[in-house]
Amino acid sequence: MITIPETDLLVHQLCLGGNVFGWSADESQSHQVLGAYHAGGGNFIDTADVYSEWKDGNIGGESETIIGTWMQKNNNRTEMVIATKVAKLTTRAGLSPSNIMAACDDSLRRLQTDYIDLYYSHDDDPNTPIEETLGAYDKLITAGKIRYIGASNFTPERLQQSLNISESHQLPTYVAVQDHYNLIHRKSVEGALSKVLDHHGMSVLPYFGLARGFLTGKYRPGLEVDSMRAQGVKEYANPKNWAIIEALDLISKNHNCSISAVALGWLRANPLVSTPLASATTTEQVSEIMQIISLTSEEVAELNALSA
Repeated sequence: MITIPETDLLVHQLCLGGNVFGWSADESQSHQVLGAYHAGGGNFIDTADVYSEWKDGNIGGESETIIGTWMQKNNNRTEMVIATKVAKLTTRAGLSPSNIMAACDDSLRRLQTDYIDLYYSHDDDPNTPIEETLGAYDKLITAGKIRYIGASNFTPERLQQSLNISESHQLPTYVAVQDHYNLIHRKSVEGALSKVLDHHGMSVLPYFGLARGFLTGKYRPGLEVDSMRAQGVKEYANPKNWAIIEALDLISKNHNCSISAVALGWLRANPLVSTPLASATTTEQVSEIMQIISLTSEEVAELNALSA
């Protein structure tokens, strides 16, 4: 277990992503996945109000509802750390104060809880003054509805501006960021954003930590994979990325672990990462992503060189 910097949130070293709940995993499958994660010592679940609006027939909030029914059934809300997000749901778009207040109440209802541990701005909203957004979060924190706030998909410049306004206006401050980061996609975190995080003692919780499943090793040259995400990973099929998979193969054998565990271990080797996110649709996948390993400096260097 680790503590997310700038908070008192004690969490497992693997945050279970809820983006598949209500999409590629129905309620029964999702409850099995959640149960396996919890049984393995997991306590940190990430979702968003927009999950999974993109599926035909869905309206958004399906993931939160599934997580809420699971916690209610198992009476384990106090054991869990729950993160959710606001801004991207079509019917609750943006970061205006009125929208944040309404969206938070919607999420609380679906999650069947009276508080959210970590509430993210899921995307920047240039049309709403930052101080108004942070003022809404201040009211929610005062009311006990949320504990901490985070930022997702912000540019380094807008994140820094938000942190400055938090300080100058004595408003709640973002304690962590959630961004796209993995062995194949490094540019969004490494560089300007990492400097902001380091300066403020903040951490990143990477999403797409397994590159939509590509870094699990199930995708191979010439192999057709039956997956809802298969189309999304076709862009990764190139010689450079196949070489990364080959290296992950060898390292996983040395550690007697899954390829997924190595890819997630590479993320944890970055001191700016607190805990990466990964999702699962089966209990077997849960077992793979929950294996925690420490890579040697040589292994990290090898993967860095291949993915640079």
